[in-house]
This record gives sequence, C-alpha cells and structure tokens, in this order.
Amino acid sequence: MAAAVGRKKILVVDDSETALMLQRLTLERGYDVITAKDGRAGVDLAIAERPDLILLDVVMPKMNGFEACRALRAEAATRGIPVIMVTSRGEMEQMEQAFLSGCTDYVSKPVRSVELLEKIKQCLGE
Repeated sequence: MAAAVGRKKILVVDDSETALMLQRLTLERGYDVITAKDGRAGVDLAIAERPDLILLDVVMPKMNGFEACRALRAEAATRGIPVIMVTSRGEMEQMEQAFLSGCTDYVSKPVRSVELLEKIKQCLGE
C-alpha cells in the first residue's frame, strides 16, 4: 500500500499479534503503519523504511527492545528517529533501562490510545 502524501510513517515492533492489531487500529486513521514481529526484524525494517517514529515492545524474541533500541541508535540512518518503548513492565528499573538504551519516551501496557497518541504527537512535534 502506498503511503499517503504528507502522512507520517510509524513502525510498530511487537511479537504479540493482538498488540500489533490494537496499535494499528489506534494509529491508522492518522498515520501509515508498518509492523515487525521481533527486535531484529524491527531494526532491519527501520533501516530500510526510515519511519518517522518507532513503537518498540521490550519483551520479544531474537532481540529485546533494549537491544533493538541500542542497535537503532548505533545506526546513522536510524539514530534520530524517536523511539517509544511499549511494555507490560512498568517498574522504575525497566523505565531507567529503556531510557539508558536510548528511547525517547515510554508507555506501559495496557496502552491507552489517548496517552499513546499524545506521546506520538509530542515526539513528532505535531
């Protein structure tokens, strides 16, 4: 599907089909959405597609969200892309590790659509 002119592209990386579907439903009205099901595929897709923002789950196979975020920050092509970590684990040390790995913001599951959209708009300067 071709991207609509002027619409921002968001990459959603999550190993849960349910989470991918819910986030896609939340975002598709205002954004073009692409998805990946593990951290390694997410990094590869981010490098290839250059999305405007990345939503990144923490607990995933092949490469967790912290590792994926560090990999994204190490690549010149993806270094400046805002990354919002999305996780079911809201403990302080998880949040700290997320920011240390280079994320821009952090959202806990279950994701509230209004909160997520607000954080996306802030990250994209909308």
